[in-house]
Formats: sequence, structure tokens, C-alpha cells
Amino acid sequence: MFKATKALAALAVGALALSACGGGGGGGGSSSKELKLWHYETQDSAMGIAWNQAIKEFEAAHPGVKVKFEEKGFEQIQKTAPMVLNSKDAPDILEYNKGNATAGLLSKQGLLTDMTAEVTKRGWDKLLPPSVAETAKYDAKGVMGGDKWYGVPNYAEYLQVYYNKAMFDKYGIKVPTNFAEFTKAMDTFVAKGVTPLSNAGAEYPAQQYLYQLALSKADRPWVDRFERYTGKVDFHDQAWTYAANTFSDWVKKGYIAKNSSGVKAEDAGTSFMSGKFPMFFSGSWWYGRFEKEIKNFQWDTFLWPDTKLTLGSSGNLWVVPKGSKNKDLAYDFINITMQKEIQNLLADNGGVPVAGDPSGVKDPKNKKLIENYQTLANNDALGFYPDWPAPAYYDVLVAGTQKLITGSASPSSVLDGFAKPYNENLSNIGH
Repeated sequence: MFKATKALAALAVGALALSACGGGGGGGGSSSKELKLWHYETQDSAMGIAWNQAIKEFEAAHPGVKVKFEEKGFEQIQKTAPMVLNSKDAPDILEYNKGNATAGLLSKQGLLTDMTAEVTKRGWDKLLPPSVAETAKYDAKGVMGGDKWYGVPNYAEYLQVYYNKAMFDKYGIKVPTNFAEFTKAMDTFVAKGVTPLSNAGAEYPAQQYLYQLALSKADRPWVDRFERYTGKVDFHDQAWTYAANTFSDWVKKGYIAKNSSGVKAEDAGTSFMSGKFPMFFSGSWWYGRFEKEIKNFQWDTFLWPDTKLTLGSSGNLWVVPKGSKNKDLAYDFINITMQKEIQNLLADNGGVPVAGDPSGVKDPKNKKLIENYQTLANNDALGFYPDWPAPAYYDVLVAGTQKLITGSASPSSVLDGFAKPYNENLSNIGH
């Protein structure tokens, strides 16, 4: 997130207990007996479960080498990576957010290893659809879709509408199959005194509602212009204008709570889990948690109706810092996470593997999760995330959507606020 830029809890686990009695070796020419790894997935998430198993398999395949974790959070890595990766404290491998403003910026700054030869040699490129691979490849200016691989994703993600079946049944609402039915469902909930959509204005959910509204009026060239700078972006075009006006109207109509401007993503998710809201539009990264923790009602999902594009992309990337002392070991670890056993483990725990096989997944909802991803990926329907184009653009979008929620600025002026830092970034990178 975004995972796009989603704030996840830090993974806090100690170094796994294997004595170091052999050499780690690696592209950095070190004899270290430790692979220093950072990632910020919770232990009970699909990725956390799969990667813990990958660590066990890695250590079994590398006698005498242990994997060492340090406790890091998403926001912590996001804010300090440029400084830390340029120091002796850099890990050998870490999970990092994809996009121009994150992995692209680090690649441009010379802080990440170009893994192109390794990707080709190990066949990772053949496992990734083009729209997923695009987020792992950057050009000399740090713009995604380039010719060099600076990261490798082993899972994917996309946004969908999570809905509370009990609340839908209580008010006689059917699962919408088109946008008109979606709007009608929200009107029915409002008439019953229920706010339809769980939202968080202080973090990523609000901007993702806004961007999805824009995507519903956009096409692939529109996404490429915005995300990859392939042409001029007009923030007052049909798509952006529709998105800002509609989002503002949704607040006025009561689809989105007026007091949600200060709410964080975690609270939006837990509010849905508690049964307070009938719907929550957010990422597949919530899926495994909802599956484990929602006990008091039945829930399911549907894709945003009447759109050719939906927020989504590869998951975050495994990146190898330029200063990694154990690059070969880092590549070996990535390779294990791409293997069938780990990919299936991801799927069985509610994750979206990049090389998954729905026929091998037992749970019907998990199977649907993977099938929906494959439908989006095969139709080139993954529309990426709105905060990617420029450094600190996430904060710009948070501030703008908060103003739409509070009504402190007009949709047109909010769009002006999006345009200014975007265009300044284009000037800075020579576009």
C-alpha cells in the first residue's frame, strides 16, 4: 500500500535460534554468518506466516547461517530508509514500498542493488504479469516501468469492497452488481441511520476512495500519464473532477462520516470488524485478518462495480541495499519466497500469491480472492496507488481528502493542491 502506503504494525520477533558455525558469503564479499532482514508484516498475517516458514527453510538450506530480525514498522522504514540504507546499519534485505516516490527514489539515489541479472537467471520475471512486474522495474530517473529490476514482489494486492452480510440481510439489500445498485444500497443504509462506508481520513483509506472514483472514469493511458509521466496530467479533467465532486457529495449524503477526517486506517478496519459499518473499501492485506478475527457475523467481498481499473499492484518489494554484505544469501531468501510451497502457504492464509494456483486452495473465499486478482492482472486492470508519483505525495493526498471530509475547501481547490507538488516534482526530475 500502499500497500500502498498503509501503516501496519511492526513485527517484533527475536533472532531465530540457530548457532552460526559457517560462512554466509555473498555478493558483498563478507564472511558474515547472519542475514539481516527487515519486514513489517504482522506475525499472523498471510505474509508474516509465509515468510516465517521461508526463514525456516532458508536456515535449513544454509547450515550455520541465521536470519536476524530487527523490530521495524512501516512508517519507520518509510521515513528513515534513505538515511539508514546509506549507513553501516543497513540490512541485507528488506521489504519496501513500491512506486516512484519510494523504491524508485532509492534506486535513483543509488541505494538499491540492480537485480536484473539475478531476476533473469532465477526466472522470477516469468512468474510476474506485466502490470505486476512494472512496479519492480525503474529507469535512471527512478520512474517505474523502466528496464532495471530493483525489487521483487512475491505477493500481490488489490482493493475490494468488504461487506457485512448480516447488515445487508437486515435491510434487504442485495450485493450490488453495478454502480447504480451500489449507490442505491448506500442510500438505503443512510435512510436507516447507518453510515455505509468505514473510512479513515488521517491515513490511506480516504485517498483510495477518491482515487477509485477517478479510476472509474479513467483508462490505462490516464494511469500511465499520472504514474509514469508519459504525458501531461490535468487535475481538472473529467476523472479527477468527478472523483473530488463525488467524494464531497458522499460526505454530504452521509455515505462517509463527517467525523472521519481524523480516523486512522487501523480504526477504520476494526470498526468494520466490530459490525459498526456495513462496508469497507480497502486492500486484500486486510483479508487474512478479517478471516481470523471476525467471529460475530458473516462477511464477503465484491469488486468495485462498473470500472475497468481498480487500485492494486504487486505487493511491496524485496529490495537488496547496495551496501548489503550478503547479497547472494538475500537472493536465495527471495527465491524461497517464490517457491510453490511458500506461495501456497500465502494463499491458504488469505494472501494473494503472484504465482498462486486457485485449484490448490481449500477455502472458497481464499480461492475467490486469488481468482479476482488473476482477473484484474490478466485484464491489465490494476490501477496502482495515488501516492506513488512524488515524494511525500501521500501526505498531500491525506491533507486534501481531509479538507473534502470537513468541507473546509472546495473540490476544485483541493485538486489545485494536488497539482502543485505533482508538477514541482516533474520539474525536479527533469520531466
